[in-house]
Amino acid sequence: MLTGKSFIGNSRGAGSDICGSGINPANGEKLSPDTIAATSQEVQYALNIAEEAFFVYRQKSGAEKATFLRAIATNIEARIEEIVARGPLESGLPEGRMRGETGRTTGQLRMFADLLDEGSWLDARIDTAQPDRAPIPKVDLRSMLTGLGPVAVFCASNFPLAFSTAGGDTASALAAGCPVVVVAHSAHPGLAEIVAEAITEAANQTDMPEGVFSLLFSGGYSVGQTVVAAPEIKAVGFTGSLKGGRALMDIAAARPEPIPVFAEMSAINPVAILPSALGDNSESLATAASGSLTLGVGQFCTNPGLFFIPSEGAEAFTEKFVELTKQVAPATMLHGGICDSYKNGIYALNDQPNVETLLLVEHDQFGAAAPAIFRATTQEFVSNKVLSSEVFGPATLIVTYQDHDELLALAEYIDGQLTTSIFGNETDDIAELISVLDRKSGRVIFNQFPTGVEVCPSMVHGGPYPATSDGRSTSVGTMAIFRYTRSVSYQNFPQLALPAELQDQNPLGIKRLVNGKSE
Repeated sequence: MLTGKSFIGNSRGAGSDICGSGINPANGEKLSPDTIAATSQEVQYALNIAEEAFFVYRQKSGAEKATFLRAIATNIEARIEEIVARGPLESGLPEGRMRGETGRTTGQLRMFADLLDEGSWLDARIDTAQPDRAPIPKVDLRSMLTGLGPVAVFCASNFPLAFSTAGGDTASALAAGCPVVVVAHSAHPGLAEIVAEAITEAANQTDMPEGVFSLLFSGGYSVGQTVVAAPEIKAVGFTGSLKGGRALMDIAAARPEPIPVFAEMSAINPVAILPSALGDNSESLATAASGSLTLGVGQFCTNPGLFFIPSEGAEAFTEKFVELTKQVAPATMLHGGICDSYKNGIYALNDQPNVETLLLVEHDQFGAAAPAIFRATTQEFVSNKVLSSEVFGPATLIVTYQDHDELLALAEYIDGQLTTSIFGNETDDIAELISVLDRKSGRVIFNQFPTGVEVCPSMVHGGPYPATSDGRSTSVGTMAIFRYTRSVSYQNFPQLALPAELQDQNPLGIKRLVNGKSE
């Protein structure tokens, strides 16, 4: 039964200050139970035990940590019926989405477990001594990656499972050997509690140290700010708004010991349509574009919020795009705050001079959003920053361009993005366009829309600012583990004092680079 209380290691919160509750976004109904804010003493205790746990957890073998991650996945699956009962009430997402997102969450936990078993991610390097080398002897040097320390993870509202309590940030941090202190999202406290129980149970089942995981409830910003500023925390994972991400970045940078913040924040994911993609393909392209725009009420990080379309030949695409999108009924958004922000965004676009409103549907359905489509010229787009601001939801802006040079100018103008997409013919010369877009985004896509993020080793879900705070990172896929690590060299160490991963006998059997050769 849900209690609304934080998880402080193996203990539950004992405070009494009610800080909110789940709210059904479809009707505004308050959900039981009330959420109890973690006290300042509980927050500090969670930080203390996370720091203590780090010195034990970091010594666990990859196989032991992998067993822990797999136990979390198994425990979450055992709670699937609780998840699909509570999830739609808190998020407005359908049961099918809850089941699918649960599968993604458990899948990425097992993906990191497999990575730990394999071991090459540690980038173990050994350069043996050459005492007789002239003119200077060569020392014995060995290096590998190690975890940074306790990580603060902020749950996302748009993925209440896959980017939340046991989501990618938590999974990759735990895989790196870092305890995690999770700050729950106020929009889905029940789901957070269900999953936190699964993680805590797994920690106990696999003999992990107390403090390897905690979950804190808070009704405002104070708990999150405190956690990020705390000296015990060594890195931050965040998915949310640009405003929220920047606030955490500023706190982290102002610390006596600044720490990295890996924040996914803002993207409009431009889609560049070349002249060769139109003509006979216009209607099928418009059908796919409408589906991508309105998928999940547009509440994906990779929602296509901007289209670059050639002026000549664009009408057939545009007419079909608007026609199909107009048929999509208003649907409930994740929570009231997102819905209000979406409506403010589309009305701001509607009010801009020289912007043509192609679709704007008035409705009175509580907590719901209807798609919106706008159009502007290149000159209007580059002269008005409002037009390149993210509107999170099923809204997009069509920008028409006259020629290839104008398209390149648009590509140069846009800010950093999670994705950029190109639609054209395989024989089109797109080298110059790609050379711009791959500097602007973490994932460049050809003849496919950006919605849908495959969880696999080669996925990059990141991008230059403001898409993320650090364009060198990804929050999806196995490369996400590197965010929470640093390299350490061991010079002239006796064998028994070395980590097992760097000992001559290679007792763990992992791949290593030995004297410049892979073994």
